[in-house]
Amino acid sequence: MKIILIGASGTIGKRIHDRLSKKHEIVRASRSGADVEVDMTEAASIEKMYQAVKAIDAVICAAGPAKFGPLAELTEEDFYIGIRGKMMGQVNLVRIGQKYLNDGGSFTLTTGILAEEPVFGSAALSLVNGGVNSFAIAAAMELPRGQRVNVVCPTVVEDSAEAYEDFFPGFDAAPMDKVVNAYVKCLENKITGKVLRIY
Repeated sequence: MKIILIGASGTIGKRIHDRLSKKHEIVRASRSGADVEVDMTEAASIEKMYQAVKAIDAVICAAGPAKFGPLAELTEEDFYIGIRGKMMGQVNLVRIGQKYLNDGGSFTLTTGILAEEPVFGSAALSLVNGGVNSFAIAAAMELPRGQRVNVVCPTVVEDSAEAYEDFFPGFDAAPMDKVVNAYVKCLENKITGKVLRIY
């Protein structure tokens, strides 16, 4: 399969790339330094990415900016960082991408445990995670030509557990193999409208 992978240089994205590149053609997408450039906060940039890559079988997104901080200190614009980036960025990958994805193609989005188990400072991120989860469940009913959409929703992952341990006290880190397996499941099985919770 030809797969667009957004966020291939990130903590989870690197692991996805290492696994899938053994049997699939991976087109890495990011703001810079990748096979194709994309700014997830701009719908026009997403459309341009799709126009540049032909015959796409799947799209996996393991990226998306969002703001973390105490509710009392968050501004409206702080919320919009995640709304424009992690939420509408992923929504637009599907909304725009349905025109370009091959028949039977797959979208796999990424959220996280904060949608359902928030921590102090996660209000803005919890908002967008929950929104993406709900969007995917609903959009799965409407995608054309047998296309599918699913979400991988992990807790803090092993590779970044140490860096985030102060933000996730008492949370068990998800093994990287288990997280990557969820992306493989979304890609290579015929499921749709599912939120795969890794916690």
